[in-house]
Amino acid sequence: MYILYLKIYILSMEKIIKYNRGMTIEAKEQIKSLLALRGLTLKKLAQMITEKTGQSCSSASLSNKFSRGTMSYHEVVLIAEILGFEILFNDIEKRL
Repeated sequence: MYILYLKIYILSMEKIIKYNRGMTIEAKEQIKSLLALRGLTLKKLAQMITEKTGQSCSSASLSNKFSRGTMSYHEVVLIAEILGFEILFNDIEKRL
């Protein structure tokens, strides 16, 4: 199982991309990176969301949510799950 830490560490078998503390990355960029790791397109992701939820989803609707910044946390968690990741919160205070 691959893990996506909100701090953000993206782990794959081939590479580790580490975003340093204080550096932000938008959900759009995170999801696009995960799609690339899985070799999937936004269109395929939309199909997978439709299959999992039973609610219609298109690549255009996902793209619009990215552009407007209106994607909900629930949607991000759903996408992570579909792509085989989970979101974890780490207490960075304890690591300092």
